[in-house]
Amino acid sequence: QVQLVESGGGSVQAGGSLRLSCAASGISDITRCIGWFRQAPGKEREGLATIIPRDGSAYYTYPVKGRFTISQNNATSTIYLQMNSLKPEDTAMYYCAASGGYCSATISTRDFSSWGQGTQVTVSS
Repeated sequence: QVQLVESGGGSVQAGGSLRLSCAASGISDITRCIGWFRQAPGKEREGLATIIPRDGSAYYTYPVKGRFTISQNNATSTIYLQMNSLKPEDTAMYYCAASGGYCSATISTRDFSSWGQGTQVTVSS
């Protein structure tokens, strides 16, 4: 069973950076995609970025492309989300998730079955 634990959230001013970490356990060859999502109050959870554990290939959604970078450390089974040029609208709870399906440019919560508990990111103007 895949278990995911996020960390690294906090408060930052607009224009700043944060790096989120997702410690994964129970990852096997059947885990084909790991992603980062966020959910702001009153809004639906949205996909941000995904990575294929086997080869590190990544996909990004438009709101974060060019500002956020997903990466992995296979030795420690940790997935990172480097967030630069943060904006107040990036304020949300951030989650990582794992899927047995393949990553694609369309990042949907429906494709992910294992979720972490989330880490809060607050960006002030």
